[in-house]
Order: sequence, then C-alpha cells, then structure tokens
Amino acid sequence: MQKLLLAVDRLSTWIGQLFAWSIVVLTVAISWEVFSRYVLGKPHGWMLDAQIMMYGILFMMAGGYTLSKNGHVRGDVLYGFFRPRTQASLDLALYILFFLPGVVALTWAGWNYFTDSLAIREQTFNADPIPLYPFKFFIPFAGLILLMQGLVEIARCVICIRQGYWPSRGEDVEEVDVGKLKAMVNVRDEDIQALDKYVVKEGAPR
Repeated sequence: MQKLLLAVDRLSTWIGQLFAWSIVVLTVAISWEVFSRYVLGKPHGWMLDAQIMMYGILFMMAGGYTLSKNGHVRGDVLYGFFRPRTQASLDLALYILFFLPGVVALTWAGWNYFTDSLAIREQTFNADPIPLYPFKFFIPFAGLILLMQGLVEIARCVICIRQGYWPSRGEDVEEVDVGKLKAMVNVRDEDIQALDKYVVKEGAPR
C-alpha cells in the first residue's frame, strides 16, 4: 500500500514539475509580446488569450502537486496541537464532506465543458482567434489528478487512524533543516554560543 501511495505522490510531483515550466514559457511569451508591440510595432491579438490560458493551466495543474506535499492552506492554530489520530479523523471527515463532492463535480462538469467545446471547435473572440477547447481539456484532467491524489490522502488518513502516526510521503522541495545545516558545516552549538558571547562582549558599550 505504501509503495502505491508513494507512486501516486511521484506522479503528482512529476506532473507539477512538468507544468511548472510553463512559467518560463509564459515569461518568454510576455517578454516577446512587449518587444513586438512596442519596438517592432506588431502586436498579436491572440497573445493575451494565450497568456490567460497558460496561467490557468499552471494554476489548475498545481492542485495535485500541492496536495501531495500537504501544502494547501490549513488553519493550524488548533490543528497542530491535535494527536495524529485526531488530525486524521478531522481530515477524513473534511475530505468526505467537502473535497470529494467538489472535485468530482469539477471533473464531471469540466469534461462536459470540454466535449461541448470540442464539438463546436470553440474559439476565442478576437481579431486573431485561437482554439479554446484544448484549454478546457485541462479542467477535467486537473480534476482527475487532484481526485487521484485526494484518494491517496484519504488512504493516509485511514492508515494514520489505524496505526497512530502519519505514513511517509514523497519529498520534493524542503525547508531548511537547521540541524542538517549545522552537521554539513561542522558547527556545534557550543561554537555558536561562544560566538554569541564574543559578539555581545565586543558590542557592549565601554
């Protein structure tokens, strides 16, 4: 079971990292449009729509990745003081009551939006129209990835309730671990304390 959970974590991480490159594409596209518009005098009517679509895709595809890293916003004022089993029970209830209905509705409605758009070959409304249905495809796709990762998180809640502690999850970007940093540079707490005393002594008024 743990291998399956971590495999889904890796998939969500890979997808999130893949679509994160759209930031680079978006930056280059905006820079080129500014140059083309104000230097060459040749603006593109479709560029604004393309930028909005690209940002929307980036935003949607970050959902599963962020959930796999447990990075979504949570009110930790009281939650952090609860025991793991209590946290898991609360999370499980919220996943069942709010997450699953919302994400299932997003995926289902998104698929209908995409198929309707594809059927009429929907385009944007401007002087230089571009297809809109490829963008709408990412609505159900992002919902499916988020739903898959949500089922993994539900499984983690059940495991935590049974065994009393949270199972491990895939890692990607980590905050600075002060303990590891000290070990890497071979600095002891005694050295830091001695340095603090020296700084205070040297900085004291005479």
